[in-house]
Formats: sequence, C-alpha cells, structure tokens
Amino acid sequence: MRTGATDTGDAERPALPATSWAVLGLLSFGEELSGYDLKKWSDWSLRLFYWSPSFSQIYGELKRLEKVGYLTSRMVAQETGNRDKRVYVITDAGMAAVRHWAREAPVEPPVLKHGVMLRMWLGHLLETDRMREVLGRHREYAETMRQRAEVDVEDACGEEAWAYPALVLKWSERYYASERDLADAMLADLDERDRRRL
Repeated sequence: MRTGATDTGDAERPALPATSWAVLGLLSFGEELSGYDLKKWSDWSLRLFYWSPSFSQIYGELKRLEKVGYLTSRMVAQETGNRDKRVYVITDAGMAAVRHWAREAPVEPPVLKHGVMLRMWLGHLLETDRMREVLGRHREYAETMRQRAEVDVEDACGEEAWAYPALVLKWSERYYASERDLADAMLADLDERDRRRL
C-alpha cells in the first residue's frame, strides 16, 4: 500500500488517499458536479472540519476515481456561451466503495497540529505582547470561523440530503467557539503569570 493511502479493508477495492474519499463523498449526495463545483462545496463544508483541497488536488482525484470506475464524466454546454465544462457523477461502484469506506475503514484519530500552541510553547523566546497578539488574532479567526459555521448550519438545515453535514457543521461551530474560549483562557493565564512575576 502507498504511504498516505487509506485502505478500504477490501482486497477488491483500490487503496485510495483520504482526498479521494472526500471527493467521492461530495459526489455521493447525487449531484452532477464540475471540478469547480466540488471546490466550492468543499470550501463551504469540508474546510470547517477537515481541509479544503486545491483545484489541482480535486482534478487529480477526479481522474483517479474515473480511472478506477467510481465516477463517470461528460461534457456539457454552458448557457453563458463559455466553453463546455466537464461534470462528474458517482457510479454504483463508487457509491458502494464510499459506503464501504465510511462503514468499515478504521477511523484515524485527529492529529492536533496547532501553530498557535507551538508558538505559545516557545513563549520563552517571545515577548508577552507578541504572545497576546498571536492569541488575539487566533481568537478573531476562531470567532470568524464560528460565525461562518453558524451561517452554513442555517443554510444546510432546510435540505434533507444535508441533514448529517448540518450536524457536522454544528460540531464545527462548537469547535471554533471552544477555540475562541481557549484563546481567552490562555490570555487570562498570561495575565495571571504576569501578576505572579511582579
């Protein structure tokens, strides 16, 4: 198995990286989507809790998935008169594969790779004001993402097909609220440390 590939646990299915399963998962909602649509959808939903693949990653995975028979594509004319675009749809084999992966593949524990925490860990190399600045920017980012997730939850709640993505968006909203609150707590910890040093 390739490094970075996620095994499906079935010798009949190819081992695919997580990006493949994410792209196939986006297509599992039954829509016929272009690479541009997939990027837009991943920016709307996946980026709040996983990541947002680049266009080159998406198109690379689409080629890979089409090659193994998990999706098909066709060219469609655009109403605007622009050049034709290629749209993709999941096949029965692709739906079976992503369903099998979602049910059976081992769930990898999340890996915390937190740049703000790393910066705080190296606090002995920084001025306290710089640490507060880093934490303040992180707090603003977390609150912005929380608000974005909140809006996306409202947008997704009206669609039955998006019932489970809406639940994950709620989880994302809570996660970013927690990150905001953790930044506030760390700022309070810095204040307490400064008071003790006086």
